[in-house]
Amino acid sequence: MIQPFSFSNPVTIHFGEQAIAKISQSIPQKARVLLVYGGGSIHKNGVYAQVKKALEGFQVFEYSGIGANPELESCLPALELIQKERIDFILAVGGGSVIDASKFLALATFADSDPWEILSKAKYPTRALPFGTVLTLPATGTEMNDRSVISKAETQEKLAFRTPLVYPQFSVLDPTLTYSLPIRQVANGVVDTFVHTTEQYLTVVAATDIQDRFAEGILQVLVQYGPQALETPESYDVRANLMWASTWALNGWIGQGVVEDWATHSIGHELTALHGIDHARTLAIVLPGVLRFSLEAKKAKILQMGERVFGIQNGTENERVEASLQALESFFQRMGLPTRLSDYGLDATIIPPIVKRFEARKWKLGEQGRIDAKAIETILTARV
Repeated sequence: MIQPFSFSNPVTIHFGEQAIAKISQSIPQKARVLLVYGGGSIHKNGVYAQVKKALEGFQVFEYSGIGANPELESCLPALELIQKERIDFILAVGGGSVIDASKFLALATFADSDPWEILSKAKYPTRALPFGTVLTLPATGTEMNDRSVISKAETQEKLAFRTPLVYPQFSVLDPTLTYSLPIRQVANGVVDTFVHTTEQYLTVVAATDIQDRFAEGILQVLVQYGPQALETPESYDVRANLMWASTWALNGWIGQGVVEDWATHSIGHELTALHGIDHARTLAIVLPGVLRFSLEAKKAKILQMGERVFGIQNGTENERVEASLQALESFFQRMGLPTRLSDYGLDATIIPPIVKRFEARKWKLGEQGRIDAKAIETILTARV
């Protein structure tokens, strides 16, 4: 049965070409704005100039240098700037890393103790700075949700937090801003979106037909348009569909009333934290292992995905399950993402430190809480 739920998503979306111009209508007048971004790409592709033009009339401060897998250490100077200049609105311009960092800054501004406790102890302030986003790399869905992931370089940890306080006020989604992205980032974004969807979809069979069909629609779009994005990087229709798919994969809607998993993400975060593998690429490694480990529990949904997403209809039940798993892994590989630890020069020696972390945390992952530290060892060993 569909589980009871209450759902609200307050984020205003400005979608389409030249949507950046609508920023000025969405930020309070006389706001002291902190513009947060990553490296120099927004200068090269013209996004910075568009944003600055839209911010004419506002007092604007800037903080750059937010990298992939945003780290606490790179956020702290921005936090000092917010306090020093009495910032009252943040504008994040970039991909998921920049937006996640901005969410952390918005919340940490009002922390009464170590800001890292927001992640390590779920110690949330009671309010956050308002902020908006200009999305340049569709992947994480953070532009329309209440989640964030931050790393701590000192301890090589990567943890998540979630609170309604960090819903953006608005998000600008202009598909043309993605044309100049490196192919690697485009491919990562497609696979990240795919796994976000499966974390909420490949669980248990229930009377959740609306959510299932929405999830399958997102997966079908990714399978159709993902490879096209690698071949025709300046197709508006391709980029628009992928951008909107990534937003809907994790804006909360397809997770309403369903049982969710998220084991793949939790395990993948450790591969990023300890070995620097791109987030999406860790998911391409781990998801096939999680599915095979949980095969009996997930069999019905794997069969459903195989038929509805990959068109697999012939053969025995076991043959169709295997064909479905192979189709999923082949899709990742077609997008250019390797699916084995050995593809990154890693072997079984990297597994014990990860297992020890989960033993210390005593986490039980998966929709049924059956994936413990020992299970994670089994999953990763099978992915070498």
